[in-house]
Amino acid sequence: MKNLGFAAELQLKLGAPTSGTVESLRLLRAFLKLAPRQRFEVIKLVEDLATEEALPEHPLS
Repeated sequence: MKNLGFAAELQLKLGAPTSGTVESLRLLRAFLKLAPRQRFEVIKLVEDLATEEALPEHPLS
């Protein structure tokens, strides 16, 4: 941030962000820089992975 007074004021009001929050913001920023087609592919990949975890093809038992 360029306005350090504003950043310091925010930190006093909200506290320091967690490392998870910082990483989430970095990922969001990177996602927004992608072309629309690439965004679609990332969303599809995540949806497929989430579905795969919910319904495993090879149960452990």
